[in-house]
Amino acid sequence: MTALHAPEAATFDYAKLAADLERLLRLRSFPFAMKLYEDRAEMEAIPRIRRPKAVHTLDQVVAQASRLGWTVGITSDDLVGAQCRAVVGLGAAKDPKWQSGAHMVNVWFSTPEDARQHQAAMHCVPDGKYEALAVAPLSAGRLDPPDIVLFYATPGAMMYFINGLQWAGYKKFDWGVVGESACADSWGRALTKREPSLSIPCFAERRYGGVLDDEMLMALPPDQLSKAIVGMEALAKNGFRYPFAQYGIQNDVRDGMARSYPDRAKK
Repeated sequence: MTALHAPEAATFDYAKLAADLERLLRLRSFPFAMKLYEDRAEMEAIPRIRRPKAVHTLDQVVAQASRLGWTVGITSDDLVGAQCRAVVGLGAAKDPKWQSGAHMVNVWFSTPEDARQHQAAMHCVPDGKYEALAVAPLSAGRLDPPDIVLFYATPGAMMYFINGLQWAGYKKFDWGVVGESACADSWGRALTKREPSLSIPCFAERRYGGVLDDEMLMALPPDQLSKAIVGMEALAKNGFRYPFAQYGIQNDVRDGMARSYPDRAKK
């Protein structure tokens, strides 16, 4: 089974990471952390943990951390159905019925085969190991160490963040879009692959999770967040900052290019 948890030896100043990210990207919601627990009691022992009193989608639980600043813990019983449970490996949800995708036929997909292929394409935590999950604002430091860190941002902010990740140790990122159930592209992928994972939030995330129309979601291990912040700070020293100042679509471009690339001769 793929190792999901962050290295225990890693230590971070979570409040500073959150503050730096909010400052550099002008975030409108809280960066937050997510962690899976093999033992439900360990989740319930988190300071100031809230437990749902209603049945939710995982999108709603995530929104309570990112929009309200709550620390929330759940088990499979708190989630509305197998689709939410399956992505994070709770409740032995990935049975043959779930794998068939029958509940999505003539809803999101035209044939049983289309629905089956969608289910197979999702990044999901394997079933059987975890009993609980918690989300909390990153700055609170209550999930130490978190498995992954997540934040919502505009496409422009996401590109700047990716530029920060690529400042040192360049890597080309290849991300997919599963469609509906796009949480598999973000927290599902980051939990299982332990890589930066960018997604276009789906209908459920926007309808039930309060995700705004111009927001994307990034999920990644905390060490990669720290790496991106270092990169963005370096870019800022070179004059590249978010939000990007508009230059104008009819201006002579040479002056602007000369400021970004000082060694380029003005012609």
